[in-house]
Amino acid sequence: MSITGKVLYYLLFSIIILVIFVPLAMVVIASFKTSPELAATSPFKLPSHLNFTNFITALKKADMLLGFMNSLLITVASVVINAILGSMTAFILNRFDFRFKKIIFVLFIVASVVPTYTTEIARFQIIKSIGLYNTLYAPLIIYAGTDLMQIFIYLQFIEKISNQLDESALIDGASYFRIFKSIIFPLMIPATATLAIIKVVDIMNDMYIPFLYMPSKKLHTLSTSLMTFVGERGSYWNELSAAIILVMLPTVLIYLLLRKFVFAGLMDGAIKE
Repeated sequence: MSITGKVLYYLLFSIIILVIFVPLAMVVIASFKTSPELAATSPFKLPSHLNFTNFITALKKADMLLGFMNSLLITVASVVINAILGSMTAFILNRFDFRFKKIIFVLFIVASVVPTYTTEIARFQIIKSIGLYNTLYAPLIIYAGTDLMQIFIYLQFIEKISNQLDESALIDGASYFRIFKSIIFPLMIPATATLAIIKVVDIMNDMYIPFLYMPSKKLHTLSTSLMTFVGERGSYWNELSAAIILVMLPTVLIYLLLRKFVFAGLMDGAIKE
């Protein structure tokens, strides 16, 4: 790469870092300031002392703990169901040849490219007709659906697992379900961790589905709790910043916990021939 190319590369990289981290730094700094201090000082000036009052206010007035518990319940249940359905679907599509296999792939692709909003009326009517509207089961069913992304994640990983493992287990008398449960799925833990990170970020940050299907205040998630809090205290930027940090923390912590499994999968998560 030429010197000009390197300069442009590092310049672009620096701009991207600034665009991402400057607003985040402003939010973190504002979350520890009082309202008078925030109004009288620069957004980039560090607070005179660490003030946790904003976080306490956000927890109490925005019902963040309730939102966290609802988000956690929906997220964990959805990820577990997604992992089971996605891995089993990928195992069947990769290891077996059967009629209409290509048609099934096409149906998954078609379903993934159809805009969600075009089917929202029908989906809403179905959820309401089966009595799940304004319950935690409504978003759970929507999030738990097996989609093309998670199938591709598992397919790319399972292709690297030797078929000889299946054949050896069959010779020893193991069933296909036993092979999947005891051999295939444990080897796909890095893929499951990757899926978990993607799904957790997607579900935790989603405001549309919880707001539409769970309007009750006792069913608020982190995203809808933050939205309500913004509407009530839109001029208190320090408290809003603290609420944003509280909403962001679970996703960051989950990523930090699971990233080693993802990196492990890139290195030695597969069995080679």
